[in-house]
Amino acid sequence: MLRIGVDVGGTNTDGVLLDLARLHEPTRGVLAHFKAPTTPDVSQGIEAAVREILKGANVPPTSISSLSIGTTAFVNAVLEADARRLAKVAVIRLCGPYTKQCPPFVDFPPRLRALTEGHVGYVDGGLQIDGREILPLEEKQILEQCDIIQDKGLKNVVICGIFSPLDNNGKQEQLAAAIVQRKLGDGVNVVCSRNVGQVGFLERENASILNASILTFAQRTIRGFQAAMKALDLTCPLFLTQNDGTLTTAASAARLPIRTFASGPTNSMRGAAFLAGLDEKHTGQQRKSIVVADVGGTTTDVGVLLPSGFPRQAASFIEVAGVRTNFTMADVQSIALGGGSRVKVSETAQGRSVTVGPDSVGHYITRDAKVFGGDVLTTTDIVVAGRRAELGSREKVAGIDPDVVEKASKVMKKQLEGIIDKMKTSPEDITVLLVGGGSIIAPEHLAGVGEIIRPPYFGVANAVGAAMAKGKSQLIAGEIDTIEILQGRDIHDVIEGIKQQATEKAIKGGADPATVKIVEVANLPVQYVTNQATRIIVKAAGDLAPEAVASTFSSDDILADEGDFDHLQEEDKAILANIVEEATVDIETYRPNVRSDRTWSVSEIDLKWVADGCGILGTGGGGTTYPPYLMARQLLRNGKEIIVVDPDDVAEDALFLRCMFMGSPSVSVERVQGGNEIPTSIRRLMTYMNLKDFAGVISDEIGGGNGIQPMLVAGEMGKTVLDADLMGRAYPNMYQSLPGAFGVPGGLWPCAISDGVGNTVVMPSASTPKMIETVLRSATTEMGSRSGVSMAPLSRANCQKYGVVRSVSQAWRIGRAVALCRKRNDLKGIPAAILELQNGACLFVGKIVDVQREVRKGFTWGQVTIVPLLDDEEDASSTNAIAPSYGPDDRLVIPFQNENLYAYLTTADGNQKASLLAMLATVPDLITVLDSQNGTALGTPNYRYGLRVTVIAMAGDPKWTTTAEGLACGGPTAFGLHDITFKPIAQYKEPISVIAQFAPV
Repeated sequence: MLRIGVDVGGTNTDGVLLDLARLHEPTRGVLAHFKAPTTPDVSQGIEAAVREILKGANVPPTSISSLSIGTTAFVNAVLEADARRLAKVAVIRLCGPYTKQCPPFVDFPPRLRALTEGHVGYVDGGLQIDGREILPLEEKQILEQCDIIQDKGLKNVVICGIFSPLDNNGKQEQLAAAIVQRKLGDGVNVVCSRNVGQVGFLERENASILNASILTFAQRTIRGFQAAMKALDLTCPLFLTQNDGTLTTAASAARLPIRTFASGPTNSMRGAAFLAGLDEKHTGQQRKSIVVADVGGTTTDVGVLLPSGFPRQAASFIEVAGVRTNFTMADVQSIALGGGSRVKVSETAQGRSVTVGPDSVGHYITRDAKVFGGDVLTTTDIVVAGRRAELGSREKVAGIDPDVVEKASKVMKKQLEGIIDKMKTSPEDITVLLVGGGSIIAPEHLAGVGEIIRPPYFGVANAVGAAMAKGKSQLIAGEIDTIEILQGRDIHDVIEGIKQQATEKAIKGGADPATVKIVEVANLPVQYVTNQATRIIVKAAGDLAPEAVASTFSSDDILADEGDFDHLQEEDKAILANIVEEATVDIETYRPNVRSDRTWSVSEIDLKWVADGCGILGTGGGGTTYPPYLMARQLLRNGKEIIVVDPDDVAEDALFLRCMFMGSPSVSVERVQGGNEIPTSIRRLMTYMNLKDFAGVISDEIGGGNGIQPMLVAGEMGKTVLDADLMGRAYPNMYQSLPGAFGVPGGLWPCAISDGVGNTVVMPSASTPKMIETVLRSATTEMGSRSGVSMAPLSRANCQKYGVVRSVSQAWRIGRAVALCRKRNDLKGIPAAILELQNGACLFVGKIVDVQREVRKGFTWGQVTIVPLLDDEEDASSTNAIAPSYGPDDRLVIPFQNENLYAYLTTADGNQKASLLAMLATVPDLITVLDSQNGTALGTPNYRYGLRVTVIAMAGDPKWTTTAEGLACGGPTAFGLHDITFKPIAQYKEPISVIAQFAPV
């Protein structure tokens, strides 16, 4: 029942000894605790902390059942962009012609990119979503990349292949890794992305790069952990805590250190909640969400504890040091501010300037800080000189200029207020639970904070959380995330097989076989495919079985010999200088660049807002906007221009080609486009039509990723983008555009599709509009379920007559409204801000409790059920002024066919409410589900249990909602819903042109 938890921070190493039999005593089971400086040789700091707690509790090492270590060391290296700890990485993509428009490192911040980008190579390979090879692996190409990597002296290599999580036979990434290892030798670390992340190419690759960059440092650090155990005569198993609060062996952590990135903050939040007694029920008292701020010596990590005592989970993706990854973890944000942060004073023409961080003296604080006799000015010196803390020798900081103390204190206060404010979901004051040894730098009062609580043992909350590991029971988890082809197979048999794999993975990781249970099963059919491809996620978890791990795990798993202990000393920290970070923009005063000729030159911030707006207009479909946004941003950074023109400024007969992608959004997140798919289809169509030139491009659907595609084509081909589209939303079928609905000549054919590897289909005509979908869908499936599309050009007059005008402006305005609400921490105001731009209603606020999906004729049909939040689940982001009030037994159900079709109310027993309001909204009006935590639109593939959501409906364009043609093509009957009558949610409001508003007078 005795368990040791250790937190290795950038400055201090904290140790705690817990007795699990005494958790409900006033001491919370803490028998002893100690804080030791983190040493350059990490083993010394751990040894000092553990030795002192064993001595203080008077217990022998043999009585300890397990040692669990959480550390911020790995994520600190990334957050600080520490050149000493981060290594350059070579990336070899197995992709064939794909992904090149979105290169590796594309979304890395400049400083981190400069430190980690070593080499980028593209070779043949990759898989289609059905498991077929895009192109076979070519050993010669890989060896050529190895020669370049060897010449550059790189020691860390990432292999990332398209759809590599499907590669269970090792015929792609694993084979490529074996070739690289054989060529470059055992001294080179080779990371396969399928071992690091899940489906989501860019996010998995990003995580793999970060993992590879810190491998050498992580291995050295973990050797230090083991050295400390050896010195202490500890024979119990050694574990590291992972991002989700479960445990992993030291050997596994040395291969995949990124899985421990957020373990420090996660442990801190659990430890803080436990120490503050938030696990105890307080009758008669309604608790609210609490922000937990863990201030260490190097960083401050901030998260949110829900009233239930559990950390708020991150959205679908999470950023680590500005890099987007797809790990499941608590919603934690970090800044480089701690007790050891350096304070720099400089004299400028404008006067004295004082900055704080991002670099820190870290574990050298007792050597380098002025208050301890050093010569480096730190934040700790500032608070002691300002008489806000008693530490070290105040006489040694007496000479610090009071002006410097005042300015540095203001900077520190502003940074803390900023990160806490960022985590808030409402402008109202919130309670902050303050923990961590560096928390002495926090002032007594913070703007936006009503109360600051420091629980008992607040300085070692991380170590308590590490020892607790999911409360009284330490958990080991095993997860399988894969895509299976179900055609001709029984889905129950397939899932049972994957359950067995997940169970075996958990047991192999150290779980007690008797306690392992399946805790999550997700079945996500893939849209737009005909072979029943389905993404299946299964997670198993069980209690830690120390005796099982002890029999199979030893320090030999990492250490070749004890001589390795002689090389654990590190040099001083090094920060890469002279890198210009991205400039920040004041979005409150920002004006788009509309030139005197009334052309809109799109900027990076414009792109971001348009992308966010396209997601909301996608009504659950249209695919992710993130990769197209990155590609368009890269075009701008490469010196290209993206120009948007207003329809009123273009000649009536000017021709605009229609461009978009056809296929599965599940493919777009892996088989990222190479850039030649749409241009190839354009060129082939122009040849067929004998078309010499065209004025610009327009998208068939503004909703989702297709809303950005015209910008990519226009930027590459030197054309303009018309401020309009032909749907005003997203629809699942190609014929469901306004030209298709009204039977416009040339509205659907001729057209062309291309897959980017040399396959192009030109379709001159079709017998019916629906045959366009049928024929091209079959061809697209053979092309890997995604193809670039170009359709016959329309004149500006027809684009305006049979399109939704100024929809690019509308997407921009929606994205801007969401950004302003986020900046003001008014997340509950996002629905109202959107509905000021387009009339509609907020339908429901709650959480998802059920998602059902099935594939019919290549389309994903299903429904999502949303219930009101329980009292202890609500925080300020859960309600808003325009949200309707429903009873606790009410349910909102949204059926969908790729996009959301309609929304209606039921009771808890499933009976539709006997009310005229039971049917709340239907197509062609727009029904969008927003993530309540950040205002981001959720696609139907992202619906999952537990997400807190807000549902809004917006009025559709009158061409859809008030005409027989529009309703027949895009209304309820178009989806076989003959018993549902369309009733408009509100009167349509014409979008306001960005060009008209911001053009010079």
